[in-house]
Amino acid sequence: MDFFFLATALGLLIWIIVILLPYRPYGVKESLDAETVKGCISDVTVLIPARNEELTIKKTLSSLKNQSKTIKVILVDDESTDNTVKNAKKVGLDSLLILPGSKLPAGWSGKLWALEQGRKHVETRFLVLLDADIVLKPNLIKKILLEAKKKNINLLSLMAHPRMVSFWEKLLMPAYIFFFKFLYPFSLSNSTNSKIAAAAGGCILLETKILNEIGGFGSIKNALIDDCTLAKKVKQNGYKTWIGLTNSVISIREYNKLSEISQLITRTAYTQLRHSPILLFICSLVMGILFLVPLVAISQKESLMLMGLIMIFIQVICYLPTLKYYSMNPIYALSLSFVGILYMLFTLHSGFNYYFKKGALWKKRYYKY
Repeated sequence: MDFFFLATALGLLIWIIVILLPYRPYGVKESLDAETVKGCISDVTVLIPARNEELTIKKTLSSLKNQSKTIKVILVDDESTDNTVKNAKKVGLDSLLILPGSKLPAGWSGKLWALEQGRKHVETRFLVLLDADIVLKPNLIKKILLEAKKKNINLLSLMAHPRMVSFWEKLLMPAYIFFFKFLYPFSLSNSTNSKIAAAAGGCILLETKILNEIGGFGSIKNALIDDCTLAKKVKQNGYKTWIGLTNSVISIREYNKLSEISQLITRTAYTQLRHSPILLFICSLVMGILFLVPLVAISQKESLMLMGLIMIFIQVICYLPTLKYYSMNPIYALSLSFVGILYMLFTLHSGFNYYFKKGALWKKRYYKY
């Protein structure tokens, strides 16, 4: 019995286990969308960190105008060198406060330093953390506020609908959500009986007093995976967190090139593996078994071909709910093995950058922690 047969059999066993997992990490049950609801959002402040977002900031702020004409918004300009501030002012949002961010201190990530500066100006009970490339559908903030109060959720987060227009976006962005949900199964993240906690930084609602209680953003100041780190911190302090999918929080950032999506993944992949060469090796080996082996197996004979076909069939079954949720052509389900190989290469590239380059590059800044 050769090594490849064993690898194929192991891959098949893992995929069978995956599809039988009781918490269904591939499911889309946890979701929330905007709807017409009664309510007031006068006790909510939206906090937006922005660094060189001249292409998106007007759309983001305009969507907030549609939530409420008097909504409180704090925009922290994180040393932008473009027309971010100028374009923000053009929107005409009456209650918009623009704060010029100060120089980034050592040991902080740029986004968290911007958020920390804005936090000190928040006076409302609730706070919405919003990325500068996010557009909200009308009534979204009312809906999540109502949901949080109704279910006693202290931190509620929605995974933004990624842009899926270019070839690479259609191929890789649904998988980005799919793999995230395997790393942080939503049903476990939302359970008070599980230590797993997750959030999606594009849109997070939380209580201001809880953020202050955990030490503000200073308590996670150097976290590159800041959203999940924040959720973990909140949950560790005995509070309830919730994350779900949505079609009402829309990311308008464009990823037209493969290199742009690669940079998105490589920025945090090795951080997710705790900068461990051993975990990088194990992760790459497992991804190779799950995604590369099936493609090779289907070109072999008899039992190997059958096992390869079964693995790809299970992949399709697992991936279809995500594609259906985002109204994507189901034919993309057949691409998951190829996509998985690309994500494996992105992960290896992330490790390479950590050891042989300056670290993770984001917004023209390098991070290595």
